[in-house]
Amino acid sequence: MKKVICKVEYDTESSELIAKKVFGNFGDADGYEESLYKTEGGKFFLYTNGGAESIYTKEDIKRLSPAKADEWLAANA
Repeated sequence: MKKVICKVEYDTESSELIAKKVFGNFGDADGYEESLYKTEGGKFFLYTNGGAESIYTKEDIKRLSPAKADEWLAANA
């Protein structure tokens, strides 16, 4: 997935996957996933996707500061 935020392109295909957390089982309506990525330029973003009844009903990308990326990693270790 690609998304441009504030003139910066975030792309799951060309970025490094740092960590991934899956909540629930594949196919669960309330299941979802969060994946932390780092771009070649050193920017962090969170890719999210989930079922129809989850907190992420459609796939999306959200940019993260380095501090927020560290918080996410600590919370999902």
